[in-house]
Amino acid sequence: MTTSVEGNLVWVGAETGVLKRVDLTEKSATNYRHTDSGGTGDERSKRNEIVAMCWASERQSELCTALRSGVVNTFNVDNNQYTGSHQCADDGVFVGIARSANSLVTCTDSGSLTVWNDEWKKDGDINVGKDVCRMRLNKSEQNLVVTGGKENQLKIWDITKPDEPVFKSKNVANDFLNLRVPVWFTDMSFMSNSQKIVTCTRYHQVRVYDPSSPQRRPVIDYNCGENPLTACSILPDNQTVIVGDSVGRMVQLDLRKCLQVKVFKGFAGGIRSIECHTEQPWVVSCGLDRFLRVHSLTSNSLLHKVYLKSRLNCVLLPSKIDVPAETVSKVAEVRSEKLIENNIVNMDITENHNLSSENIAVVESPVREIISP
Repeated sequence: MTTSVEGNLVWVGAETGVLKRVDLTEKSATNYRHTDSGGTGDERSKRNEIVAMCWASERQSELCTALRSGVVNTFNVDNNQYTGSHQCADDGVFVGIARSANSLVTCTDSGSLTVWNDEWKKDGDINVGKDVCRMRLNKSEQNLVVTGGKENQLKIWDITKPDEPVFKSKNVANDFLNLRVPVWFTDMSFMSNSQKIVTCTRYHQVRVYDPSSPQRRPVIDYNCGENPLTACSILPDNQTVIVGDSVGRMVQLDLRKCLQVKVFKGFAGGIRSIECHTEQPWVVSCGLDRFLRVHSLTSNSLLHKVYLKSRLNCVLLPSKIDVPAETVSKVAEVRSEKLIENNIVNMDITENHNLSSENIAVVESPVREIISP
């Protein structure tokens, strides 16, 4: 796939309805707001809040922004201007928008999942149940989407066969008090080239569902921290997931061992969006503290931090991003520091081992002289 995006640009949607073009090299942002004649002040900002984004074309020359008002705007990233506006929802707030092969898929929290053709006419409408919190598309099988929410079980839908879900999860067994465990999915993501799904919940659970398994319950169920989880993103290796919570804690989990591997530092507010890049070892996040952050997955260091003045809802990454020289040098510096620390630790261990061996030899030598006669 070729992309028309140049340099190190990240697109961020804000609560104020502003689309922000962030240049990681210059550490600067450019704001783009769609013209809206209705309403004034806070009322207009709340109605135009960007709640979801996706690429509108395979070339990534256009992107779509889904607003709280039910409007979907298209934005040309080559010309840096809005090119269209379409009313796509009359009830509910968007919880997901995705570009399928030949159509656009939207979903609202009221449970209305709609498929739109290139002429912005409905090709299908599916009722996925109320109180939906997130909808995601399977990038390897673009006819499949997954939905889930508050007391709304995880479901996989085939948009070409909308009558029944392909897969519907089953709640976990009752707890140790024999009480029903509540359901509240907040985010989810398909694994690469697979139908397996990683989810996070309001009750700080990370779960993996496998539709090919005989059971409909999660094959992995892990409690992560004590705060509600709000966002997650799976790495391309399908073995590691990044999750963030409502107080600004972002961690890396190893799904094979169900262990917490890393903790990413520097947050001061709840995390709303996490995206792992498909080619670079980066994880990009944004949230309520108004900062866009880029962390390295190899060195665990903070590579970029840009203040964007507004509370942020979602982040969109191009398929290809150039690595700035500053970032390379920063990662290399962190690696060299860790290597020096490891060498110093190894030297201390070796010296201690040699000293202890000499002491043992001094103690043992008289004993051997006494026994030898």
